[in-house]
Amino acid sequence: MSLFCPFIHRARPQWIHAPAAATAVLRTYATQPPGNPTLEVFNRKVKHLQKDRAGLKVEESRKVDYLKDEVAMRLYLGANSCNIARALTAPNPDPVSPTGKSEPLATRISKLTCIDTSHALLYRDEDLPFNEQLSIERDVVADLEMLPYEPSTFDAVLSSLSIHWINDLPSLLAQVNTILKPDCPFIAAMFGGDTLFELRTSLQLADLERRGGVSPHVSPLADVRDVGNLLNRAGFKMLTVDVEDIVVEFPDTFALMEDLQAMGEGNAVLHREMGPLSRDVLLANEAIYRELHKEEGSRGIPATFRIIFMIGWKEGKGQAEPLQRGSGEVNLKDILGGGSF
Repeated sequence: MSLFCPFIHRARPQWIHAPAAATAVLRTYATQPPGNPTLEVFNRKVKHLQKDRAGLKVEESRKVDYLKDEVAMRLYLGANSCNIARALTAPNPDPVSPTGKSEPLATRISKLTCIDTSHALLYRDEDLPFNEQLSIERDVVADLEMLPYEPSTFDAVLSSLSIHWINDLPSLLAQVNTILKPDCPFIAAMFGGDTLFELRTSLQLADLERRGGVSPHVSPLADVRDVGNLLNRAGFKMLTVDVEDIVVEFPDTFALMEDLQAMGEGNAVLHREMGPLSRDVLLANEAIYRELHKEEGSRGIPATFRIIFMIGWKEGKGQAEPLQRGSGEVNLKDILGGGSF
């Protein structure tokens, strides 16, 4: 069987409702020497404070876990508040089972190590029932860009909505490859591409209208086209890259911004403009957002989160290899009944 690397699929947007709230900037990557990044995009201290603030406001941050929980379930297995652990202990859909479900995946895992830079966020839910269904070790690290583990330590590395804040993503992926055992997977989901394009465009226009200039209010994100190349350069094999849009409906832009802050997902660009947005800009943004993006007949406004899912395997003995291009013996047109595409 021929394998295609990477495989990219653009799924139809799926809508979820938040509890009762210019062109997107894309990041490109170049390899840089080991150590602290010479080119930093994000202020790591600010991001640490944002996550701590979110974790300390326990009830408020739990209410906005709908997006992280949704992505963790789709990833299906940065820890944030151990959203992946909750997904692992949830009932496992199984169409073969008479009940339509089988035992949670947590029953097949001997130990789950969760790491994050924020103690408050990482330990926020340590008293919830899912902790009793899975052996969890929580490690607070100074910096997610320096993983404190020995080579060939883990059977799998999972990341759900954390690595979009990494400055030196090529270096991190190389470290992940190192700490994996041979022929074991790295499975991750990250915000990318056109995430919050509605908010980006409306804020840019509001800035131009009220202030005569544009400031970065939404952090830059990786483009899906970069992800396969980054995984390949980090030494991963048998790559799969998938894209899915999740559209969340909010009552207004103020609710959207409040939820982003409560999630710990506020803007952390290194040279961003300090201080809150002015009232004039916020009101203009609300009006422009509704005019450009509100769909007819809906009460709220849409916010699009583009999720890039990725799987890469560390090289190992006896691992399956993709066939060479042109080695296939069956024409895909014959299988599909001919025609052009």
